[in-house]
Amino acid sequence: MKSRSMSRRIFALSALVLSVGATAACDNKSESGGTAPAGSAGAAAGPAAKGDAKGGAKFVTISREQQASWVRNFNPLLGEGATRFPTVAGIYEPMIVYNTMKGEYVPWLATKYEWSDANKKLTFTTRTEVKWSDGQPFSAKDVAFTFGLLKKFPALDLTGVWKLVDSVEAKNDTTVEFVFKEAFVPGLTYIGHQPIVPEHKWKDVADPVTFTNENPVATGPFTEVKTFQNQIYELGKNPNYWQKGKPAVEGLRFPAYPGNDQANLALINGEVDWAGNFVPDIDKTYVAKDPENNHYWFPLVGGTVTLYPNATKKPFNDIKLRKAISMAIDRAQIAKVAVNGYTVGADGTGLDDAYGRWRSDKAAAAGDWTTFDVAKANALLDEAGYAKGADGIRAKDGKPLKFDINVVTGWSDWVRAVQITTQSLKAVGIEATLKTYDFSAFFEALQKGTFDMSMGWTNTEPTPFNYYRDLMAPEFVKAVGEVSNRNWHRFAAKEAEPLFKKFAAATDPAEQKSIVEDLQMIYATQVPVIPLFKNPSWGEYSTKRFVGWPSKENPYAKLSPNNSPDYLLVLTEIKPK
Repeated sequence: MKSRSMSRRIFALSALVLSVGATAACDNKSESGGTAPAGSAGAAAGPAAKGDAKGGAKFVTISREQQASWVRNFNPLLGEGATRFPTVAGIYEPMIVYNTMKGEYVPWLATKYEWSDANKKLTFTTRTEVKWSDGQPFSAKDVAFTFGLLKKFPALDLTGVWKLVDSVEAKNDTTVEFVFKEAFVPGLTYIGHQPIVPEHKWKDVADPVTFTNENPVATGPFTEVKTFQNQIYELGKNPNYWQKGKPAVEGLRFPAYPGNDQANLALINGEVDWAGNFVPDIDKTYVAKDPENNHYWFPLVGGTVTLYPNATKKPFNDIKLRKAISMAIDRAQIAKVAVNGYTVGADGTGLDDAYGRWRSDKAAAAGDWTTFDVAKANALLDEAGYAKGADGIRAKDGKPLKFDINVVTGWSDWVRAVQITTQSLKAVGIEATLKTYDFSAFFEALQKGTFDMSMGWTNTEPTPFNYYRDLMAPEFVKAVGEVSNRNWHRFAAKEAEPLFKKFAAATDPAEQKSIVEDLQMIYATQVPVIPLFKNPSWGEYSTKRFVGWPSKENPYAKLSPNNSPDYLLVLTEIKPK
């Protein structure tokens, strides 16, 4: 992270450098927001991506969401889990986009932003050339209106912006000002990544929390719903898109695939142009079928696949139990068998490769509970008072050590990971049962805390600040049954609170690194969650019909369609071959 030592800073986002391949960025970097599943994507075999299919050869066929059938919902204020792709970035756009691969911000609906008043005031200047898809002009007043909705309807404030800011005001058509309660530099991304809705369309919506917004009016590259059926929907491009000559493709197609098997079959058969799937033995099953056109890129920057033990339920409030569960799990086997060798096991910091320069060797060593050690796992369980019964299952106070582990139906790599985990736990006297749900039900249980233990993901952002804040901050602990966009497992590390506050106002890179090292030690010693493996950022593409994809050779953005708003960088770059 670059130094931010000035008390007043203006970061220009050049309107001339909108091509992502040569994007200019802000000097100031902070946390990237958004919640998106980082597991395998896919969703029943649907119509093929043939040139004579509805939508024609210029429609990109995408395999991304895991659903057996589609529900028509394009409400961007509800977040990724409840809406259809690409609602929260490709239909409704943010003011800025953080490019994870380049470590910089990309200009979008904003041309610049300015911190002032000791980092307590954030001012955005919005573009003048942007129109909504119905031809009405976009302005800073739409930004202020959007954040006003989040305040009026707190269920929509997914990142907790109104816990941070006192006021939001459009000073004129191109200037919107956010006044913070106290300095909070990471708030840049919470605000900058918020999808913006049009005041002239949403001001009369009685309840935006339940509004399904079936016919969106937005600023993004793809706004026109061409068809919407149970098994497929298609989006056409915005007739008034503000980036001249973009998008280059006519539209997007989304067949419904209930799981990886169906999605991968479609991918292998050449029916999908872009996917975010886990594909076993991909070089043989996919690339070898058409080496000239079939490609993939799996950098280990997709967050960390993690087991979330529900801290509101016994026995998961017992740290010895959490450590024992972790030490009983063979991460190397999971990486090799469940994830096909595409990854490695997580260490005691929980960080993926995107955070390599932040990782503390000291904290990693302190988190030795990620080491596979059955003997130590058994010893910890003995110390904690869980005695083995005649059936081999441990119990304490007459209650057997049994619980469920939730996972998404069809996410085959995650399912296999849980299967290996349950076998490992059985070896130390714990009876864990795999429970599968479709994504909507899975995500609802995760957000509401209505689970025993659940598989889950973590976000990858400019710094690990929000990684640890999401997992340990008391401020995000909600009652079971209430929707939470963070801290799904309801774990509170009170000693981390002052560190989060200190980091929020810090501008010196050395100070930030020191604070993050302290946070890593708290994580390593308290075991809030059980990290399993670094999640590859899954991405496959075919150049048979479209080109311009990110790759290892041209890493202008993440390839994966699973990451919002990163995928917006891809949607505006790809073009017909």
